[in-house]
Amino acid sequence: MESAGQFDYIIIGAGTAGCVLANRLTRDKNVSVLLIEAGGKDDYLWIHIPVGYLYCINNPRTDWLYRTEQDPGLGGRSLIYPRGKVLGGSSSINGMIYMRGQAGDYDRWADVCGDTSWRWESVLPLFRQSEDHHGGASAFHGAGGEWRVERQRLSWPILDAFRKAAAETGIPQVDDFNRGDNLGCAYFEVNQKKGLRWNTARAFLKTALQRGNLTVMTGCHVEKFDIVHTPGGPACRGVIFTGGGTRWHAASARETISTAGAIGSPHLLQLSGIGPADVLQPLGISPLVESPGVGANLQDHLQLRMIYKIQGATTLNTLAASWFGKMRIGLEYALKRSGPMSMAPSQLGAFARSRPDVATPNLQYHVQPLSLEKFGEPLHGFPAFTASVCNLRPTSRGYVRLVSSDPYAAPKIAPMYLATPEDRQTAMEAIRLTRRIVQAPSLARFQPEEFRPGPQYQTDGDLVQAAAAIGTTIFHPVGTCRMGKADDGLAVVDSRLRVRGVTGLRVADASVMPFITSGNTNSPTVMIAEKAAQMIQECKI
Repeated sequence: MESAGQFDYIIIGAGTAGCVLANRLTRDKNVSVLLIEAGGKDDYLWIHIPVGYLYCINNPRTDWLYRTEQDPGLGGRSLIYPRGKVLGGSSSINGMIYMRGQAGDYDRWADVCGDTSWRWESVLPLFRQSEDHHGGASAFHGAGGEWRVERQRLSWPILDAFRKAAAETGIPQVDDFNRGDNLGCAYFEVNQKKGLRWNTARAFLKTALQRGNLTVMTGCHVEKFDIVHTPGGPACRGVIFTGGGTRWHAASARETISTAGAIGSPHLLQLSGIGPADVLQPLGISPLVESPGVGANLQDHLQLRMIYKIQGATTLNTLAASWFGKMRIGLEYALKRSGPMSMAPSQLGAFARSRPDVATPNLQYHVQPLSLEKFGEPLHGFPAFTASVCNLRPTSRGYVRLVSSDPYAAPKIAPMYLATPEDRQTAMEAIRLTRRIVQAPSLARFQPEEFRPGPQYQTDGDLVQAAAAIGTTIFHPVGTCRMGKADDGLAVVDSRLRVRGVTGLRVADASVMPFITSGNTNSPTVMIAEKAAQMIQECKI
């Protein structure tokens, strides 16, 4: 084993959180930082063209190519489970939607952790400090930060009509989802800059690379944390990884921080002997720290992709069906950096209550002027739109577990969708609300006809069956190394993101969320990294 040297901080994973953390820690020129990434550089053309997510998901160049276990709640189906394997991580392949969630999400975190610094009013400044909002600085938005937020560079008449129909159904038109209460309907704002994807590698890592105290190693697979026994108990002293055909050891003088994500972080902890003994021991791994919550508490947003055939409107299905249409799309992007090639996967959003007694919106819509059976398959040959709706606060809980002591073997991922009566009830309500919106007057002229799941699904039992048939991940896994109070036996990290039972080791990514946020999870992960950097720097004082 070769020595890669000693660094003050070692960061595992140059994804969303890792790039932010590398930037913030290297601001101190007196510290050295090693950032290790299993994937390669973000120099693939389709990363930066927004519509290129179609070519990055399920592509070994940019994706870990995970799959879920066959899920009972989805009729036994197994899903692809995209996670970015490239500089920028999932921010290089995701939907680019800038979304914080609701104020209540963070207040709930603070309550479960017993730490008021996670409340909405405390984390809002962290969101603002990294933001460069197109509207400039305000009480809710920041300007001049690294994380660029822009309006989308397109509109579609069918989406405008859906927005009006939503208003007719009681979902008001709004202009900003990110003020703490996101009830309403609007076009999403996106992490783009002049029509190009703005991933965290461009936003945060590029600047950090100009400093002399950051070392980035790509194409390097971390096998485990180097945990040693000390008089004070287990301590992390670095990592063991492979790269370039060599097995390496890197030492950390201060801390090692896992930013490997909701799948990678629990996987690495388990490989290192930190996790449930009943999972580790059968695989020949001695539990150094018994931590039953590692890999548990997996939460994700299940999207129900309802598809409607329409008449009298242009959709991407028809526009991209001819060579002339494709040339028009390409020319518009080449000349203006606008049009369908600048599209986020979803353009129009809406937040709604599935029933009147829900205090805050518990449903989110991602509406698209296109339709297809699933990612990777061709667009349908008829004009259509998709109204994808997800339960923002699922009560179902899944898990991530080792299947082998081989660090190159993918873990078992079992989201356990629709496992609770509450989630099945919300799915039924979501389908019924979508049908009410589509039947509103503003969409009538397009004569919408339900294609998926189909009007034959009407009873409660039918609708649960429909949700199982059309439900799929919207790529928001969180919670598998969740934070909590000292007396919480399933909390993996404390409110300062330190791994319980091990000194010198933190987790700072979406896995620490005790509850999933009410919306897209990428920018909340940026905030978590900002807060982690703040906490780490406070330790030096």
